[in-house]
Amino acid sequence: MRSEITPRFGAKIWNLPASLRFWHLASLDAPTVAVVWSLAFSWAAGIRLPAWVPALLALGTWTVYIGDRLLDARAGFRSGSLHNLRERHFFHWRHRRVFLALAAASACAAAAIITALMPAAIRERNSVLAVAALAYFSRVHAPRPPSNRRRALLSKEFFVGLLFTAGCALPALSRLHGLAASPRPLLADVTVFAALAWLNCHAIDCWESTSAPSCIRATSGLLGLSALLVSILLAAAQPRPAALLAAAAASAFLIALLDRLRPRLSPLALRAAADLVLLTPLLLLAR
Repeated sequence: MRSEITPRFGAKIWNLPASLRFWHLASLDAPTVAVVWSLAFSWAAGIRLPAWVPALLALGTWTVYIGDRLLDARAGFRSGSLHNLRERHFFHWRHRRVFLALAAASACAAAAIITALMPAAIRERNSVLAVAALAYFSRVHAPRPPSNRRRALLSKEFFVGLLFTAGCALPALSRLHGLAASPRPLLADVTVFAALAWLNCHAIDCWESTSAPSCIRATSGLLGLSALLVSILLAAAQPRPAALLAAAAASAFLIALLDRLRPRLSPLALRAAADLVLLTPLLLLAR
């Protein structure tokens, strides 16, 4: 990170390097997190995913996030609610022609992978996830009265956490099912990651909303301690799932640290760092 001096207050505000800012602004953060956690789940289960699986997950996630940010930006400009938009939305809107082309190419590549490489049985199971994603888009981006805005936002956090977890965990879980192996060792990891994905969305919402009460440190601390405790209990019998739980605990503690440091971080750095701290399983995959 590099530091900047704000002329008004004279306090150091820390920002991210340009490469990491672009990683966030171009919606590459979510696909990175999805790929890392899908590989981490397969590592914890002791299986190897075909190369097309993380490629498909990256392409699908990127397409969804580009579409989500462009739709949010369009709604903000049409309604005049520019105060609800963030730098990532303005970046996507300024370069919307490029992003629309990239999203179309990404969607076509994902469709080609599904058609050519995905087995029919897995394709049928994943169609349920596709329908759920479509329902999410319909709910979040449908016009709604202002009085329902906060309730819808909470629903969005829940849906994002649930769908994101399902997309990351299903490749490993479906292969365990195909091998007639029990998915039980992964259940704690999947549950904790679902809570972590929700916490990530909730923290970002609190940080970006001046009216939202912040209990991020207490929530992330509780999640981190719970994951660490379960990790210790599982360490002897299930060392890999236990190690992944420890990585999730580290991510939760890092979110708490970000909440503590948020007055010293620029809004863009804080938002990008919220996804950056979810990459702790890389330490396990690099071994």
